[in-house]
Amino acid sequence: MYELGRKVVKFFSIFSILLTIAFLVYLVRGLDILHNPNALSHLLRNHLLVGTLVFLLLQIIQVVIPIIPGGMTTVVGFMAFGPFLGFILNYVGIIIGSIILFALTKHFGKMFILLFIDDKAYNHYERKLFSPTYERFFILNMLSPISPADILVMITGLSKMSYRKFILIILLAKPISILAYSYFWIYGGKLFFK
Repeated sequence: MYELGRKVVKFFSIFSILLTIAFLVYLVRGLDILHNPNALSHLLRNHLLVGTLVFLLLQIIQVVIPIIPGGMTTVVGFMAFGPFLGFILNYVGIIIGSIILFALTKHFGKMFILLFIDDKAYNHYERKLFSPTYERFFILNMLSPISPADILVMITGLSKMSYRKFILIILLAKPISILAYSYFWIYGGKLFFK
């Protein structure tokens, strides 16, 4: 039964990547988002309340069930809702999702993590977990816009780190990684696709 769960997660991971690629193609070709960055926000303007709630829920889900590429949804949040509301929605969604993911791992342990990563990757991160510098490693990765954040949140759930310390680290580190990732892809994308 557990192996079936892993296969289902793997299938949805591949499916979500294909959906993400299709959505990116739609943004670039259909909405011409690179030359008209306000196109997505214009599309959502008539449905702002529903759009914000759906996006917030999507950000929570993409952290808790890490099969949707989170970086893509983060960039979409900035493009769709603008820099201020986009940041708030990304931040709140990622924080809530990270706390839920941390709690699920605390409760279910290694078997929960193995639904999403293979044994080799798990062993790699578990070795880091037992190093004396793991907490610093975790903080630096939460600050980084290109780290495997969701995996590290799960791995940290296996540690003795308290909820209070975990939440404090996430609250302070995530704004930096969210802003860095989003602005790199938004403004870097304009440079690469001119």
